[in-house]
Amino acid sequence: MDTTTLIIIAAVIVIVAIIAIAYVQRRSKNLRERFGPEYGRTVEESGGRLKAESELRQREKRVEALDIRPLEPDDRTRYIERWRGAQAQFVDDPGAAIAAADKLLGEVMVARGYPMSDFEQRAADLSVDHPEVVEHYRAAHEIAQRHERSQAGTEDLRQAMVHCKALFEDLVGLPGGRDSQTPAPEDRHVRH
Repeated sequence: MDTTTLIIIAAVIVIVAIIAIAYVQRRSKNLRERFGPEYGRTVEESGGRLKAESELRQREKRVEALDIRPLEPDDRTRYIERWRGAQAQFVDDPGAAIAAADKLLGEVMVARGYPMSDFEQRAADLSVDHPEVVEHYRAAHEIAQRHERSQAGTEDLRQAMVHCKALFEDLVGLPGGRDSQTPAPEDRHVRH
């Protein structure tokens, strides 16, 4: 091979490497932006960026295959009324109110098309379209578990209710939550 051919081959290799690096960096940036705090949590739990990004892409594929849909207006109204009832119940029985809120969240998730598997899978599925509030769901769940072991006081339960409310508002599209009744552009897999 002559020198010109070697230079061309080297240049092509360098260009391909630059394009590959730019692609990986852009993909990482897109995942960080899409998943927000969930990205960092997943990196920490999985032990590295590559594993975390692979997991996050798998979540996206899994949720894309689901039939996630907006709530019917009558269902939305009914869920909002039940939420108000759970909040009112908090004054007299905080533990029962948290249980009612958790049950209601599960029902709303099912109505929206999320499968009701184990908690970690539900949280992972929610993180795809609701990355800003999935941490609220995890925090409420952790407090509810502590309450079951008699290790959570009334203030803890109040905080759990606040966490549940953040997710509820996002799922049903109340002010304060992202309007999940009108899918965001990144929610292309949501079927109407």
